[in-house]
Amino acid sequence: MSKGKPVVPYSGQKSSKKEQVSKMFDRIAPTYDLLNRILSLGIDRSWRRKAVAHLQGIKLDHVLDIATGTGDVAIEIARQYHSTRILGMDLADHMLEIGRKKIERRNLQNRIQFQRGDSENIPYADNTFSAVTVAFGVRNFENTLLGLKECNRVLKPQGRFIVLEFSNPKIFPFKQIYRAYFKYILPFIGKITSSDRNAYEYLFHSVQAFASGKEFVLLLKNAGFRNIRLKELTLGICTIYVAVK
Repeated sequence: MSKGKPVVPYSGQKSSKKEQVSKMFDRIAPTYDLLNRILSLGIDRSWRRKAVAHLQGIKLDHVLDIATGTGDVAIEIARQYHSTRILGMDLADHMLEIGRKKIERRNLQNRIQFQRGDSENIPYADNTFSAVTVAFGVRNFENTLLGLKECNRVLKPQGRFIVLEFSNPKIFPFKQIYRAYFKYILPFIGKITSSDRNAYEYLFHSVQAFASGKEFVLLLKNAGFRNIRLKELTLGICTIYVAVK
């Protein structure tokens, strides 16, 4: 949720944030996975693994992974929970194409399906999924509260909602080092490897604008969730939020 003017990838364009996010991820799709590994020093895999582990203890029959990208979270869910079916949904067609190739290589086509879809208008009935997950996608919602309400709507009663999202470290001097890396180094690397500097500049600004921590917990409450808890990872670089419908 932006604080003031909405943060978009291409500020000079008049298209909606939703359209711009879709365009941005389609453009960087070929290098997306590689850059995630390089820019996070491989830690992003551990973050996803820990987030998915918070689904333990509930009956998982059908899980919706929103902003699935190339399917890393969907694949991790399939790895940890062997009888679960997963639907991955994303706005970017090229990301989903790469995701389909990844699940074919792992022979997971019978357990993971991908489709293009919008978090603010999920094309499924109320009370459909036993869990909903979103990794590094909520700050890309055009209307954060509406997207969260949609996630709540399609969850079954007692269903679990897991969000993994970037946050800002608070410990000196790690906070200052991290901010400089995010603001200057990451966009430079992104430009020379993906030819879209805007995407990685947007990453920095969208993280700064995101209502993390207690602010995001309040949004979750307003969306109808309860029993909300959060866990910071890697000195506060990102946070796992766990909530129940």
